[in-house]
Amino acid sequence: MPVIVRPAQPSDLPTLVDFNCHLARETEDKELDCAIVEKGVSALLNDPNRGFYFVAQDSESGEVVGQLQITREWSDWRNGWFWWLQSVYVRADARKKGVFRQLHEHMEVQARTDPTVVGLRLYVEAENIAAQRVYQCLGLEQIPFRLYQKWPLD
Repeated sequence: MPVIVRPAQPSDLPTLVDFNCHLARETEDKELDCAIVEKGVSALLNDPNRGFYFVAQDSESGEVVGQLQITREWSDWRNGWFWWLQSVYVRADARKKGVFRQLHEHMEVQARTDPTVVGLRLYVEAENIAAQRVYQCLGLEQIPFRLYQKWPLD
C-alpha cells in the first residue's frame, strides 16, 4: 500500500487517540480512558520536547492508516539521544501491506540525518510474537535488558 509518511498535525488528534485506544485493546486487552489519552496526545502534539508522531497516510484515500510515536532518552554514555519507538499502530485493514515498513524506514532516515541521534529502541509485549518478528526483519535486535516500572505513583 503506497503511503505518504509525514509528521502528525493537530488535526490528526482524533485518529491518534482512536489508534492508541485500539492498540491497548489489541495488544494488552486494556480499555483506556480515551479522554485521558486525548489529553496526553494533545500535550505531545503541542510540545515537541515531549516527542512526536509520524503518520502514514494512504496516498489514494488520504486516510491515516498508521502511526509511530518517538520519544527521546538522553544517553550520557554516548553523548546523544536514543529515539524510542512507541505507540506503533497500523489500522487492521492496512496490515501486511508494508505500512509499518514505510513508517519505520522514514523514521530511520530522519534519525540517521540527525547527528545527535545515536540509536533506536523500543519495547514490545513479551507475548506479541508477530510484532517481534516484524521488528527483527527490520534489523532491530533484542537486547539483554528487562523493563521495570512503578505505576501509578500514589
